[in-house]
Amino acid sequence: MKPTQTAITGNEQGLPDGPLAALSEFYRAFNGRNLDAVAVNWADSGDIAMDNPLGGIKRGREEIMAVYSRIFGGAATVYVEFYDYTIHECGEMFYAVGRERGSFTKGDVKIDLAIRTSRIFQKMRGRWYQVHHHGSIETPQLLETYQKAVAG
Repeated sequence: MKPTQTAITGNEQGLPDGPLAALSEFYRAFNGRNLDAVAVNWADSGDIAMDNPLGGIKRGREEIMAVYSRIFGGAATVYVEFYDYTIHECGEMFYAVGRERGSFTKGDVKIDLAIRTSRIFQKMRGRWYQVHHHGSIETPQLLETYQKAVAG
């Protein structure tokens, strides 16, 4: 399977209900800093999990929504888009494996982000819900720069 290079930004229009629409919904909510819309995208379950380079492993809705709340409520602006991805459907689940590119801006500091990303969605009650996300910063140097900028 050849990876798709056209980025999912959240600005896609007219997508049929399916994996691309679910992914676009997430990126629209994230890039719009819309906590309520992010919460709708994630399953309302204690079984969901997220692993990211700054927050570590978070389990359950409360822990995951707290991470997004800190991101959206902080002084930094983060924008990402999903590209170089493949989507794999298996029954009532799909997973997307690819990369995010974007930026972190806080005051005069701007960092170009490069993140390896996977997201897993499950179909429940006729709708796709995110149940897992894993993100890893592309290089150790970028990770160190990003961690310092977030902390500073």
